[in-house]
Amino acid sequence: MSVPADRQYTAEHEWVTVADGVATVGITAYAADALGDVVYVDLPSVGDSVTAGDTCGEIESTKSVSELYAPVTGEVLSVNSEVVDSPELVNTAPYEGGWLFTVRIEAEGDLIDAAAYTEITKA
Repeated sequence: MSVPADRQYTAEHEWVTVADGVATVGITAYAADALGDVVYVDLPSVGDSVTAGDTCGEIESTKSVSELYAPVTGEVLSVNSEVVDSPELVNTAPYEGGWLFTVRIEAEGDLIDAAAYTEITKA
């Protein structure tokens, strides 16, 4: 399973890209595969404050319900309404159309590079 090198990751299987102080957040293909078919996402609302490492939503699949952790601290600027309407995007396009929300970064959490994340998925 490929792990794009153009982003950072968390040990909780979220990915983050950063541009102009704004983080785009999603879950990795590894997590999406482990969850199975995603049927519902509960995302933070625009304007909410999220704190790195704290839960900020849930992802429900046919197998389980998993908490979603904020990889950065800041204000939620947008949520992906396409994922809310079509949660299967988390499975079919986890690194592109399946992004979850954006955050204006006040502080980054414990982010790791693609190589370190790949090692986590091998454990």
